[in-house]
Amino acid sequence: MANSAQAQNQNWTATQAYVLAVICLVVGIALGYFIRGSASPAQPAVAAATEATSGGANGPMGPGQLQAIPQQQTADIVAAQAKPLLDALKANPDDWDKLVQLGNIYYDASVYPDAINYYSRAVKIRPEPNVLTDLGTAYFYSGDSKNALSTFDQSLKIDPKHANTLFNIGIVKWQGLKDPKGAIMVWEKLLKENPNYEGKQKVQELIERAKAHGSMS
Repeated sequence: MANSAQAQNQNWTATQAYVLAVICLVVGIALGYFIRGSASPAQPAVAAATEATSGGANGPMGPGQLQAIPQQQTADIVAAQAKPLLDALKANPDDWDKLVQLGNIYYDASVYPDAINYYSRAVKIRPEPNVLTDLGTAYFYSGDSKNALSTFDQSLKIDPKHANTLFNIGIVKWQGLKDPKGAIMVWEKLLKENPNYEGKQKVQELIERAKAHGSMS
């Protein structure tokens, strides 16, 4: 009986990891190039999913198995991750770390209204640029480019050279506002202020694509 329970627990963990990994992959493909600010709790799950899909302890999971995972189960996974943090907030509603972790969970699950809620509560307590970057991105994913840029501006008031904020402003200007020239200006500022930026090549490629886009308009 104990071995059976342990096997069920292992299978559930692998399924959780697989679902969250696919969510992150689909979001990344569908919604562009945004760079995260705060750390994502789904990253360990992605690593576990890699093991599961490549023949880990529970064997490989084929592409068809994603359809076998009910949507409600995906919601249950997110709820299970959030529950201990929500319980902790009942005792301390201003726990900045817990608020950010909840924001990350809902962000990674593409539940952007909830992500916005918890990120907003966190930045009222401590307006940290990485969290403001993710809050702004969540606004954009919700179709609100105006609040996205306003939130990014708050981040730059704290750290005018914040590279990920500048990067994401460029994406909003290009994809959200159809302003490739504005995007190019922001990305050029990013490279000027951060000459050793690790994503320098990616930014340069985006600048060239935005220039080509602008020449066709």
